[in-house]
Amino acid sequence: MSYIAVIGAGSWGTALANLLGEKGFDVTLWAFEKDIADEINRTGINGTYMPGIPLSGNITATDSLKKALDKTRYILNVVPTQFMRPVFTEIAQYISDDVSIISASKGIEHGSLLTVSSVLKELTKSPVAVLSGPSFAEEVIKKLPTAVTVSSDDNDLCLRLQDLFNTDYFRVYTNNDMIGVEIGGALKNVMAIASGISDGLGLGASTRAALITRGLTEIIRLGLRMGAHEKTFGGLSGIGDLVLTCTGTLSRNYTVGYKLGRGEQLKELLSGMKMVAEGVATSKSAYELSKKYEVSMPIVEQIYKVIYEDESPATAVRELMTRTLKAE
Repeated sequence: MSYIAVIGAGSWGTALANLLGEKGFDVTLWAFEKDIADEINRTGINGTYMPGIPLSGNITATDSLKKALDKTRYILNVVPTQFMRPVFTEIAQYISDDVSIISASKGIEHGSLLTVSSVLKELTKSPVAVLSGPSFAEEVIKKLPTAVTVSSDDNDLCLRLQDLFNTDYFRVYTNNDMIGVEIGGALKNVMAIASGISDGLGLGASTRAALITRGLTEIIRLGLRMGAHEKTFGGLSGIGDLVLTCTGTLSRNYTVGYKLGRGEQLKELLSGMKMVAEGVATSKSAYELSKKYEVSMPIVEQIYKVIYEDESPATAVRELMTRTLKAE
């Protein structure tokens, strides 16, 4: 069976590594923290990110990128977007061009405003694909039915990866609109913060529904300007992931928004989180993309102001509700 290196031992990386390991693949799980790698090898459990859940015996953990990439045929990236460039700069030294890279991270890089696949293509010569869709790690590792999509410019690679990841509880579809899949996956995290803020303020289900609907409109506007296909946003990586992240309490981004709505300070609540809420960083990149492409994205703008300009959540709501009236 193919050797697979999973880069990133957070909850999502661990869940996907376990899925692949249980399918019989030899999986090496790279952890930035040596103590996490040692614990997995010693106990068979990632106590930090998946406490109490025994992992497949086909998983070996390491904190060495060079060791993780030995013999690998596929690399699965699960490193948070803002930290992946130095990781894959090192990875590029160890891999041949025929190694395929699949990214399960969702975000837009600061500064460059590149999607994850674009960063990977810039740093390596490997074929690249992305895996996205409504999928909580805690539910996938418990084998609850989940459907996702895999996307690449290379249709043959898509079909291989569809077979690689698919199980009787993890259904994988293919899609050739990689930019659309990535924009949907990245920006839904910003909308999830907005949804959490709304619930934290106690604004009700009607407000949340409006945010999800108008949030999807903003995502589509930007996606189309960047070359995406509109149909993609009606699929798993679009509305599917958006609804899950904006309504599910397992969502880190929703949780950040909810606590902001309840009056907590961003710095304090982020310092208490073990895992990264990608929407915090993505809100800045999304706001800058809206300016670059001259796209109206009022929800993104208000979330950016709440996070980076200390605007109060209540002010953000008032700004959105008192905008100039227009047709839908």
